Amino acid sequence: MTVDRVLTVPNAVTLLRLLTIPLFLYLLFGRDSPGWAGFTLGCLVSTDWVDGHLARRLGQTSNFGAMFDPTVDRLVMVVALVSILIHGDSAPLWFTWIVLVREVALSTWVVGITAMGAKRMEVTWWGKVGAFANMAAFPAFLLAAEPTFTSGYQTFWKVLAYIAAGPGLVFSLLSTGQYITHGLEALRAGRAERSTDV
Repeated sequence: MTVDRVLTVPNAVTLLRLLTIPLFLYLLFGRDSPGWAGFTLGCLVSTDWVDGHLARRLGQTSNFGAMFDPTVDRLVMVVALVSILIHGDSAPLWFTWIVLVREVALSTWVVGITAMGAKRMEVTWWGKVGAFANMAAFPAFLLAAEPTFTSGYQTFWKVLAYIAAGPGLVFSLLSTGQYITHGLEALRAGRAERSTDV
């Protein structure tokens, strides 16, 4: 990354996703409409690739963007999971708790090793698949909980949610082991670079 600036198109897209979080919360709690909240969450996560694509396409990669985008991604995930837990009957609590604990633990791990000097880790393929499947499952669970939908629509979305949740959970848990291993390697590499510089 040779450019370090804040006012870029990709960062504006990321900011728009960030500003949509209150809308999700309003729909879920203010309007008690899990279906519309699920639709909003689906739009949020489905556009996650847009800012990265624009950054590469427009040549507007930046150090700020590399930090801002994954931070917003994590924030969207955590806010959505905590909100679903508070709402209570939108998604299976056991599934939501497992994903939330994994996200918090993994984020803490990455922050910790980064503070100790680890090099930046790349997202693994298993991690991408797990995140994609989980972020497809939760909007579907919310849509299945929409009280204004017919039982047929609710069943349709619930089946889709479980189809996504199964592989999402498996790949997420498997990738956790990868990130621990890769994190240790990144920490050793970072320390080796610092000792060489000295």
